[in-house]
Amino acid sequence: MVKPRGPICNLDCAYCFYLRKEQLFGTGASFRMSSETLDAFTRQYIEAQPGDEVTFAWQGGEPTLMGIGFFREAVEAQERYRRPGMAIHNALQTNGILLDDEWCAFLREHGFLIGLSLDGPAHLHDANRVDRGRHPTHARVLRALHLLQRHGVEHNILCVVNRTNADYPLDVYRFLRAQGVRFIQFIPATERLAGGGVTDWTVRPEQWGEFLCGVFDEWVRQDVGRIFVQQFDVALEAWCGHEPSLCTQARTCGNCLAMEHNGDLYACDHYVEPAYRLGNVTEQSLVEMVMDPRQRRFGADKWDRLPEACRRCPVLFVCNGGCPRERFAAAPEDDPDLNYLCAGWKRFFTHIDPAMQEMARLLAAGQAPALIMERVRERERALKLVGRNDPCPCGSGRKAKRCCMRS
Repeated sequence: MVKPRGPICNLDCAYCFYLRKEQLFGTGASFRMSSETLDAFTRQYIEAQPGDEVTFAWQGGEPTLMGIGFFREAVEAQERYRRPGMAIHNALQTNGILLDDEWCAFLREHGFLIGLSLDGPAHLHDANRVDRGRHPTHARVLRALHLLQRHGVEHNILCVVNRTNADYPLDVYRFLRAQGVRFIQFIPATERLAGGGVTDWTVRPEQWGEFLCGVFDEWVRQDVGRIFVQQFDVALEAWCGHEPSLCTQARTCGNCLAMEHNGDLYACDHYVEPAYRLGNVTEQSLVEMVMDPRQRRFGADKWDRLPEACRRCPVLFVCNGGCPRERFAAAPEDDPDLNYLCAGWKRFFTHIDPAMQEMARLLAAGQAPALIMERVRERERALKLVGRNDPCPCGSGRKAKRCCMRS
């Protein structure tokens, strides 16, 4: 992911970990990607692609602070270096504050996929997502969403699940659904304090698990095939026998690097720190930096340093230990490499197991996973007719109280 404006942003979100990265570059830094850096990166990135499809991912800070002119230049550079027959895509993550009709017309014209940050209804969103003057932003973000929809710009919602909104899964999900949103990513907000413990906005493990379970239970009854939640799609990959495609749940990582405004390349945008700097795209080959032994070791460590408790866990196939940045134990007696959110992930994956197995069977039979919605409703009707100690009507062989009756 490319950060053309570096960590500079027009918001001051309580849980943002990236604003502090400004300190890495000292006083006098322009925090604007130059035309030379943009050109060098574009050329090398396209040349490095083995196939005929390439995606540029723009993030920040807030990338729209660069202005439309920068992105027109970016599209022109992509076309200049594009190989015959190559398809080029652009994805841009934004808070939406600066989007207007001109922006949306440009984004639509060039097929940008927009990730828009929105944390639910106003009272939950505005608890953390404020501007530099500490003013709420919800109304402006909602305006941006409606602009994107009116212009037909492809978009999804990135919702940060934090200690404030995590207790209201249905409020968040139903609000997004009511706005016509069809694609959602839920991201857990976590940060460890230097002296131990976590920040006061960090989502608790049990909150994270219950939040995902609450959304899933609504989704599996009403919205399969209509609304797409990233965590559910990735989980279904695993239940179908594939390695999860999302880096946080893949067996290894190290292939989602971050490039700062000045061309410095880092192991990951959660590791933009001096120890994880691989070099600069204007001075070294992008391929050489990506294949640097330090970066390969960084990616392999996710699996190689997996705690023994994880290796014995029945949901390892879908979790793979979670994101390395969250590998800090919640309590001193825990394994220090255990994921902070472990209890939440395990609760969620255990909860969705019966439904995921059924959807995997439907796919294997060439049928639509959406058929599960009627089956879930049928099962709920059947549950009303059985006792807690009777066999569960889902056919698992377990008692109803230990299967579908379990909340």
